[in-house]
Amino acid sequence: MDLVELVPNANPPVCRILDFKRFLYEQKKKEKEAKKKQKAVQMKEIRLRPEISEHDYNFKKQHIEDFLKQGHRVKVSVAFRGREILHKERGYSILQKLINDLGPIAKVERSPREEGRFLNVILIPY
Repeated sequence: MDLVELVPNANPPVCRILDFKRFLYEQKKKEKEAKKKQKAVQMKEIRLRPEISEHDYNFKKQHIEDFLKQGHRVKVSVAFRGREILHKERGYSILQKLINDLGPIAKVERSPREEGRFLNVILIPY
């Protein structure tokens, strides 16, 4: 039997006399059980183009809504090819339209940023 300090931050500290190895075993078991119940949030990515048609935009928006309803984070990327990079305002306007359309179910975790030839925004569910 050992004297085990259970709550060191309390005033006065809480101690018990018990078998220390059994205490460690039970503590590991509790941590394992808590870890089992955790839900891992995934990051989903959707890629768009600056010259996307209305139908394709709505189709991809529906996928983003489904991912958000499942509780995932969504990274939306607008990929520029060739000389499209000269017209970044089109990419920004697509992302702004998407953010406005998804306003009731998602909020912006990271605002639109340029990373090389991509323009990215991260959305999270409410």
